[in-house]
Amino acid sequence: MKNRIEYILFISFSLFFRAMGLYLSRRFAVIIAIIFFFIIPIRKTVTVNNIKKAFPHLDSKKVKKIAFRSYKSFAITLAEIMLLPSMTRESMMKLLKCTNLELISKKFEEGNGVILLSAHFGNWEYGANSVSLQANKKFTIIVKNLRNPLVSEWMNKMRTKWLNEVVSLGVSVRQIYNDLKEKNIVAMIADQRGPEDSIKLEFFGRKTSVLVGPAVLSLKTGAPLVFGIAVRQKDYSYKMNIVEISKDDLPDENNDKIEELSRRHLYYLESVIRENPEQWLWMHNRWKH
Repeated sequence: MKNRIEYILFISFSLFFRAMGLYLSRRFAVIIAIIFFFIIPIRKTVTVNNIKKAFPHLDSKKVKKIAFRSYKSFAITLAEIMLLPSMTRESMMKLLKCTNLELISKKFEEGNGVILLSAHFGNWEYGANSVSLQANKKFTIIVKNLRNPLVSEWMNKMRTKWLNEVVSLGVSVRQIYNDLKEKNIVAMIADQRGPEDSIKLEFFGRKTSVLVGPAVLSLKTGAPLVFGIAVRQKDYSYKMNIVEISKDDLPDENNDKIEELSRRHLYYLESVIRENPEQWLWMHNRWKH
């Protein structure tokens, strides 16, 4: 019953935002950010502490400014996601300008599959849909199911509205492996912390556990690691620069290869976050262990 009530509320909000359209929905999202940052704070302490750890040189005022803008960015992302049912293929393709898009096709044609890495930054859902349409390639998107299965099902329908398919994280590692062996493109978000017993690498100058799955899959299958993040612009369009995470000059030992490849991924992730820190989802306790 709880899931159904939550789902009805979720759909009601989606219909509300769709009735307002993108422009007004983005404006209304600011009100949502104000509510959940100032009035009914949710994960505010975690967010502020994370930003302090990442930017220890900033004073409290600047830290809180980034924190609020992060809430605002996330609220805009949620509003945009809720408008997905009314979006057309053409509008989805036009809202994101992708630099170096041909790299995906080039790596795909090499016949080893492709691993496309992104982050909870800007609008990651728009990014996956728009880039797959522009490249005219199906992505197998690795997703973590939401607590509410009805909302999760709605999200997956939006993710597969055009070319893409989804695979639940942890449900079928074998399927992900097979997709790469069959020369497909696998897309995943890989910016959160790894398990406590995972390798520890520096991220913003602090040691933290790392998700090594992308590096392990890349080394086992030969699939190249490609990195791209949808960065929101002032006019609410998006830009993404596609880059390859080099596997040149890796150490000889496999564990050292995994560590070095993961370190190179973190370098790109940190670089993008430093340029636009307000667009990353700081609510996750990234330095818990």
